[in-house]
Amino acid sequence: MLPDLSSEEVLRYSRHLSLPGVGLQGQRKLKNASVLIVGVGGLGSPAALYLAAAGVGRIGLIDYDWVSYSNLQRQILFDQSQVGKLKVEQARARLLGLNGDIEVIAHPEVFSSKNALELSRQYDILLDGSDNFATRYLANDVCVLQGKPYVYGAVYRFDGQVGVFDARQGACYRCLFPEPPAPGTTPSCAEGGVLGVLPGLIGTLQALETVKLITGAGTPAVNRLLMVDGLTFRFDLIDLRKNPACKICGAQPEIRELMDTASFCGEPLPKIDASINDSWEISPAQLAEEIKNGRPIRLIDVRTPEEVEIAVLAGSQLVPHDQIAHHLDDWGRDEDLVLYCRGGVRSLWALRILREAGFEKARHLAGGILAWAREIDPTMKEY
Repeated sequence: MLPDLSSEEVLRYSRHLSLPGVGLQGQRKLKNASVLIVGVGGLGSPAALYLAAAGVGRIGLIDYDWVSYSNLQRQILFDQSQVGKLKVEQARARLLGLNGDIEVIAHPEVFSSKNALELSRQYDILLDGSDNFATRYLANDVCVLQGKPYVYGAVYRFDGQVGVFDARQGACYRCLFPEPPAPGTTPSCAEGGVLGVLPGLIGTLQALETVKLITGAGTPAVNRLLMVDGLTFRFDLIDLRKNPACKICGAQPEIRELMDTASFCGEPLPKIDASINDSWEISPAQLAEEIKNGRPIRLIDVRTPEEVEIAVLAGSQLVPHDQIAHHLDDWGRDEDLVLYCRGGVRSLWALRILREAGFEKARHLAGGILAWAREIDPTMKEY
């Protein structure tokens, strides 16, 4: 039995009520629906705002992070006065201020294999606003196991993707990407960068697909993936098919329970493999001491030229991480090399290449230039 609309709600949603494909029944479906938004960041912000405005009756928000200044470039749910405060609590207040007729539930915790099933059972649809592979695979697997749609979105620099995965009707995320990349082989959410407007576009499209799923209007993007190139204004639509050999939704599934595939953005970087040990790293304090004592260290900055303009360690040589393999002849195999990036992801990736090429004394700066700024040089700008 769908809930009725109050007189105020009829007025609020009047533009929906006169809309073919939505109408009164569609609006009542929205009021009766529940959506869990995983990650209240660049994607989750516009998605949450539009779903609240559209009248989705119960919205869950899960995020363990606090608002920071670096969020404000794209996370439009927040303002400067909220820096340092829990995202889900601030987001809940904002959504209820927009629409007091809905219910908003804050879950200030990490979305992990320990809580994902129980949390997801409380909602009809899962909308993924995360920024890392671990959460995407976990969100997909939850939806496959519980038989519900997974509204996917992702952004990187100037590019974005959006689509709906529903294993009951076709492909799941693992059908398209069977295995996550190895830890440490891809830049973190902060290291890669993203144009602030792009998550607004992708997150809004995720909200659109969610509304379509709830109301039955139009054709949801099930088995389709939209690829967005923000620089060239190119939109490509790819048709997807279920992979019969998929490990979770195929004919003979291997995955029958949840597992965490990698660390979350903002958590400590895992070791790439067992060969990596503490001798591969140098702390900011250790590096400062060795430089002070005159040890001949060659500093290799594996960031982008744009990042160098913000902050740099004196005397560094710039070699972006994806070009490191082309510069192996620039240095001696017995040199003391210290690689660094923003937070330690790209430098560790590049270090593995050097170690495998015989640079046995090469190390990387643990925590990157951010750790240096916080522990050694407080005048250095953080980003």
